[in-house]
Amino acid sequence: MDVDSQPTMDETILVGDDLMMGPPSPVVPPEIASHVLQGVDLCDGILRNLFLCLQINDIEPFCQDEIALYKQCAERRDKEIRRRLQDSEFKLGSSMPLDEAKGRTSQLEAEVTSLERRLILASGVEGIEGFRQRWSLHGRLTDSKNRLQFLKQGIDSRKKG
Repeated sequence: MDVDSQPTMDETILVGDDLMMGPPSPVVPPEIASHVLQGVDLCDGILRNLFLCLQINDIEPFCQDEIALYKQCAERRDKEIRRRLQDSEFKLGSSMPLDEAKGRTSQLEAEVTSLERRLILASGVEGIEGFRQRWSLHGRLTDSKNRLQFLKQGIDSRKKG
């Protein structure tokens, strides 16, 4: 096998669709957004530079640095936001009044059920639009299930304590 035939990172052309690798950015509920997002780099400056580059150059191959920088920043941001969402749900489960915590659990369970149904319906949509819907719904469903799990762990921790 010829080593030179393997594409290196330098030869790879990034496009906008490369930003859809991995899960989509998490949806942050408005009631905990200020706490979860505080101090997180939202990558808005890098995104602004990417859009400016695309506006000036009109095509993605001339904006490789900006795409790569935004992709790295967005991955770090999303990882941090997911960690903070899980921490927040755990803290809510362990500290809010039990009736409210159970109500929040029911609300998240209903959200999970709704997303599961929407994902099933999206499986019938073809082409890129179908892919985008399934990609987005799958990411939201995974995040909602994780939030629900951490909320329940928070509730369970109060029973043990």
